[in-house]
Amino acid sequence: MKTKTAMIAALALAGAGTLALSASAQDRPMLPGGNWAGMLDETDGGHRFGNPEAKTRLVEFMSYTCSHCATFAREGDGAIKLTLVPTGRFSYEIRHLIRDPIDLTATLLTHCGDPKKFGGNHEAIMYRYDEWIEKARKTTQAQRSRWQFGSLSARFQAIASDLDFYDIMETRGYERAEIDQCLTDEAKASALADRSAADAERYGITGTPSFVLDGELLEGTHDWSALEPQLADAL
Repeated sequence: MKTKTAMIAALALAGAGTLALSASAQDRPMLPGGNWAGMLDETDGGHRFGNPEAKTRLVEFMSYTCSHCATFAREGDGAIKLTLVPTGRFSYEIRHLIRDPIDLTATLLTHCGDPKKFGGNHEAIMYRYDEWIEKARKTTQAQRSRWQFGSLSARFQAIASDLDFYDIMETRGYERAEIDQCLTDEAKASALADRSAADAERYGITGTPSFVLDGELLEGTHDWSALEPQLADAL
């Protein structure tokens, strides 16, 4: 029930943030060629919503342990997907700036299984941010020691267990064995961490969320109120 309530609230906030974008988007007809709103592709390091050949391209760099990223997921994510992506003229890609072991664990889980599941996995983790981050704050020293010692796989599994990530993923239809398979993919974890470091260096990113629009970092833009007018101007 809490998850459903959170999602309803998130959709309400997203709807409130679509007004300016809707006005801009309605000035331009949708491009033919596909169901752009339903298009989701895995990229080299992230996932892209919408037309891969879109003229205007936004990349969000986010971290799952970032409270401002959780706020953006509620306020901006839905507005972008509802008003801009369906036109076919705009694509929205989510990439990761890995900050800590919890962040990497959550990232592995959102990438788990079919790439088409990423959108729902991402929302499931973000919409329950307040719940699991509070659990993280209340962990004991014994719990945290399990996050720091042993194999990488064992650490990721300990984090997932302590923060109820298993429960979140099971509500998404994953079996325990499938979740463990994703958490024990150390090659994937290494690749995600390497891509995160490379992207941070390439674009000069120092905080999350950060946004790159058509290849250029939007300096000083870290929330929906700052991003929305720039997107409207770019359309």
